[in-house]
Amino acid sequence: MDFRLSEEQEAFLDSVRAFAREHVEPGVLERDRAGTWDWDVWKQVAGFGLAGLPVPEEYGGSGADVLTTGLALEGLAYGGRDAGLNLSLGAHLTIGAMPIALHGTEEQKQRWLPRLAAGETVGAFAITEPEAGPDTAGMKTRAERHGDTYVLNGTKTFITNGSLAEVVTVIARTDPDAPAGQAFTAFLVETGTPGFEVSKELRKLGNRTSPTVELSLTDVEVHESQILGDVGTALWRIGFECFDWERCVMVASAIGSMQRDLEESVRYAQEREAFGKPIGRFGAIQHKVAQMRLRLEIARLLQRQAAWMKDEGIEHSTEAAMAKAYIGEAGVESALDAIQLHGGWGYVDEFHVERSLRDAKLAGIGGGSTEIQEMIIARTLLG
Repeated sequence: MDFRLSEEQEAFLDSVRAFAREHVEPGVLERDRAGTWDWDVWKQVAGFGLAGLPVPEEYGGSGADVLTTGLALEGLAYGGRDAGLNLSLGAHLTIGAMPIALHGTEEQKQRWLPRLAAGETVGAFAITEPEAGPDTAGMKTRAERHGDTYVLNGTKTFITNGSLAEVVTVIARTDPDAPAGQAFTAFLVETGTPGFEVSKELRKLGNRTSPTVELSLTDVEVHESQILGDVGTALWRIGFECFDWERCVMVASAIGSMQRDLEESVRYAQEREAFGKPIGRFGAIQHKVAQMRLRLEIARLLQRQAAWMKDEGIEHSTEAAMAKAYIGEAGVESALDAIQLHGGWGYVDEFHVERSLRDAKLAGIGGGSTEIQEMIIARTLLG
């Protein structure tokens, strides 16, 4: 099996890296310190064509495959070093735009996809609740039908882009008595609808340039034409498919970060001297960079395998879970090695690697924790 990139893919990856170095990396330290979202940077990313990559061409996107979409996130993370921007873009693409592209009516696609693909608005998806994280079947947000409208009440939390979006896909229970697979429905809720409110801004350990919020829905009325997909099928057909996109694509951001940290660590080890010679001559340092390279290559192979299998229509839930589980832990381990190798400079933010540690931790939590991925893997072995 050949996982080498084509010349076109290599050129695309290089172009994204170069773009990100020029337009994203400048000012990233200040944006992270302030915890601010930058619309100007987002507009440049959209203008470069990244905001609509997997969206079909007839709706303003590029029609890119899963592997290419992952390459874009890898290159953006490598060149831009702005994990928050990568988080927002990844969520915009995989759980913002793609549910509409895959399950929307023609009217819904025509209304929202061109604007999402152009980056005029940012996509968001609301499934997690304060008391229902990985236990999605425990969601309490309700949608009660009244004629041709539904009234939504509930709270959603940890919503990436929730304060940026003009439309949010909200998963709510429409049948209180049905089993989970038939109980939940997805709604395209416009954020200006009365009763829809950003109730809390959440301050995070890392990925600080991406806004994460709590959403409150109080008697929010939506027309039945705003249902995404079929009534009662949102959990399996839309929710879990979004998780699949996250696991196959969004983890590629961590790979770009791991590679940049490795290269910066190698450069530092070659230049920094101790006891009369470069620290890269010491065995302890050599061990760290070797382990960082090993983790990077394993992570890249796992992610690209899962993305390729998704593109080919091959069952890949286990492979996606393996990629997510491994990368979520390997990214943290490599960031710790980079900090240790940089010594005191690794502990301050000027060398960026301390931020890599803060940013890396999210991959083992969001989109299904490492423990959830291990459960998926184990079930394929144990039944």
